[in-house]
Amino acid sequence: MTTRILTEIAASITELKSNPMKVVSSAHGDPIAVLNRNEPAFYCIPAKAYELLMEKLEDLELLALVDERKNEPSIAVSIDDL
Repeated sequence: MTTRILTEIAASITELKSNPMKVVSSAHGDPIAVLNRNEPAFYCIPAKAYELLMEKLEDLELLALVDERKNEPSIAVSIDDL
């Protein structure tokens, strides 16, 4: 069975267990596919990349909410009424 690996860098779980920081630093900030028996078990990404990914997902969720609500009637409100 073949599996697509979505990174250019891969490491085995054995390598990761023996020296995790060496594996992470060898990727120079790029994501790493961690393989178990030559199949991707999980991906290891830098904290900065994860934060950006979470921001993008939040933006997509907000965009979906805007699209859902864009045809709803608007209500005029005065700042003094608040």
